[in-house]
Amino acid sequence: MGDLYALDFDGVLCDSCGESSLSAVKAAKIRWPGLFDGVDSAMEDWIVDQMHVVRPVVETGYENVLLVRLLLEIRMPTIRKSSVGIILMQKFHFSVFSEIKGNHLLPRGGDGLTIDRILDNWSKLKPVIMEEWDENRESLIELFGKVRDEWIEKGLSSWIGANRFYPGVPDALKFASSRIYIVTTKQARFADALLRELAGVTIPSHRIYGLGTGPKVEVLKQLQSKEENKGLTLHFVEDRLATLKNVIKVPELDGWNLYLGDWGYNTQKEREEAATIPRIQLLELSDFSRKLK
Repeated sequence: MGDLYALDFDGVLCDSCGESSLSAVKAAKIRWPGLFDGVDSAMEDWIVDQMHVVRPVVETGYENVLLVRLLLEIRMPTIRKSSVGIILMQKFHFSVFSEIKGNHLLPRGGDGLTIDRILDNWSKLKPVIMEEWDENRESLIELFGKVRDEWIEKGLSSWIGANRFYPGVPDALKFASSRIYIVTTKQARFADALLRELAGVTIPSHRIYGLGTGPKVEVLKQLQSKEENKGLTLHFVEDRLATLKNVIKVPELDGWNLYLGDWGYNTQKEREEAATIPRIQLLELSDFSRKLK
């Protein structure tokens, strides 16, 4: 008998928001060069700062590239070459007015799209902008991976340095008595590189389930069905509430203990909701490290 921990990577083990935001800006400049003409370093810094705020909505890395463009269009509506604003107002009734004062409506500016509205509506916004911008998921994934590969090739140390493991996590992984699997939407080669180069941890490749290995609910099914895992107590640690809610919908996965890492990419609103769901345990970073050991 023993324990099996299936661990998300970004937001549970590693804070990669700095690296992914910088990579997304590079990818967006390649994908839409005309829109980024004249965008100075100060604007890029603002976008990277805001990417830390909207990061909780990201499920798969390529979405960072879409968010970079959306943030640019919010900040500089004059460069907008699409009818996204009109579509969003029609579909989601985003008001361009922020408040009524006397008999006058005070303008919000732009089309009423704000950071908070991205946080609240991303799952609905994403398909709208993908269609309006005529984008393809696979091509954006390929572009995002290519940008990272080139960065690593030209300067591995600077790419590594743009990431950080959460305090205590490397040692917890090194000395874990539990069986560890990585279950992530990050491309496996990047997770493996960071584990080796930054955390000093080697996890066998067959225990890293990265982008392309299927939805996380399917990966969890695979893990619990493996003969070598029979009899182990199953734990899944994730920082996205939506992912944990998807697991709860699958009766076959009722045997998993579910944890939301409160140090990861989630919002106070999501943590409060998680606290009301009996299957989900809110987990602090110090408790997580102790559990692995």
